[in-house]
Amino acid sequence: MSGTTSPGRAKTEPLGAVRERVLASLREDIIAGRLGPGDRLVERELAERFGVSRVPVREAIRALVAEGFVLFESARRTVVRRLTPADVRELFELREALEVYAAGLAASRATPEALAELRDLLDQAARATQAEDAETITDINTRFHDRVLAMAGNGLLISVMEPVDGRLRWLTRRNEEWPQLLTEHRALYEAIASGDPARARAHALDHVRANYRSTVQHLFGSEPTDAPRADPGTDEGAGAGAG
Repeated sequence: MSGTTSPGRAKTEPLGAVRERVLASLREDIIAGRLGPGDRLVERELAERFGVSRVPVREAIRALVAEGFVLFESARRTVVRRLTPADVRELFELREALEVYAAGLAASRATPEALAELRDLLDQAARATQAEDAETITDINTRFHDRVLAMAGNGLLISVMEPVDGRLRWLTRRNEEWPQLLTEHRALYEAIASGDPARARAHALDHVRANYRSTVQHLFGSEPTDAPRADPGTDEGAGAGAG
């Protein structure tokens, strides 16, 4: 099973390293859907799976609660969180408030080397899309977004996004409109490569809102009754989210 290790290895690892390994594995299981909404996280079973004591498992679960992936239904029952429409709307509002702004900065600060990296990621995404390889598509799309954020050249912006990055990946993993995502990412790349911040923000905003509609449709079986409320601003001001 994914994440399983031998007891001998666990004995040689510092407790903090064990906790981080368990946390990373469980987080990825949730994001990828191997652990679904409502699934229980049982300390004893997870300790056996990873070949560790219950202490790092308990600490990893607490970290997942803080990150918004799981919740304590009772003192003895911990489950993967079921996202509500309000949860989804709030996360996409954050994307509009930050990631579109990042796209505008990326357009004004992009280097030839950074643009070449984005083109390479798009080529990889095209091959994965043709193969309908969901895991690879998700990984590449995440790297594409991360690269745009890095191109913005604003460390504070990155630090603000980091605590919710996993939950955003959790949501975007549920959007399986892969050819459309590829088309949108190509358009966003062209906008960033143009060096026009307003154009980049506009394409990023369209992408975020299209992703919002697709995600709500997939999760709840209906079109959203509203759109994220963040204001993308004027051509001279900050926009929001680059999906």
